[in-house]
Amino acid sequence: MFQYEIVQEGLTVEELLREKWRLGKKIVHELRMAKAITLSDGSPVLWKDPLKAETILNFKFHVPASNYKPTVNCELTIQYEDEHCLIVSKPKGMATHPNDEYDVDTCMNHVMAHIKENGGHYAEHVHRLDLGTKGLLLVAKHPIAKSIFDRMIEEKSIIRTYEAEVQGNIRQENGTINASIGKDRHHATRRVVSSSGQHAITHFEVVKRFKSTCLVHLILETGRTHQIRVHMSHIGHPIVGDTMYNARQTASGDYELHAIQLEFEHPFLNKLVTVVDK
Repeated sequence: MFQYEIVQEGLTVEELLREKWRLGKKIVHELRMAKAITLSDGSPVLWKDPLKAETILNFKFHVPASNYKPTVNCELTIQYEDEHCLIVSKPKGMATHPNDEYDVDTCMNHVMAHIKENGGHYAEHVHRLDLGTKGLLLVAKHPIAKSIFDRMIEEKSIIRTYEAEVQGNIRQENGTINASIGKDRHHATRRVVSSSGQHAITHFEVVKRFKSTCLVHLILETGRTHQIRVHMSHIGHPIVGDTMYNARQTASGDYELHAIQLEFEHPFLNKLVTVVDK
């Protein structure tokens, strides 16, 4: 399935799974029972024995099939791929994943077409992008990767950077918006800042100033629905064209929010991965 090279001298398989990757008890138990981890020559590995640096471990385990129905062809741009994950550029107006069985033209349907074309059958998104947001989406290619990337999202060690043009000129060069977000009782899809809502934090930096707008880069610490749109409106600088959140209507009748960069320390390849959407 995949190989992993031990970097830290003296690390045991037990420590790799439980402490370095911090996998759940169920996955660790399943790997142990399936004898899923062997040395590069196929011989068994003792889970509590310290391993030398550069030791190669083989991981081979059952991978369930994902339920996404593949499109005929994958029409997405793949910005990065290895045996553990891929990063695609989701177009504006395309849903991240299906909401019912008739929803068969979402980002994950296109991803599954690519996966199946290359002999695979598993793909699960690690985070999601709103329908109106374009840009980078991280997808796990096996359950261990999914588990680790999910934790990394929770711990904010995957840095997601967005770009948006907002109304007005924000006075400060950068700042942090810490305001909980909840559902609007008077609107089915709109969200509002609410003390009883979910904890939400957005960091912003002004990168360019125009006459009556400015371009900002934003980093999410949390991933609430419409978080950037709600937070920018909350501080009086809604995204240009985002009429749902009190911006003036534009000629296009729409807003632009772009997930421009993903950055993380790759848990399997032991290197920093930085992907920028072109």
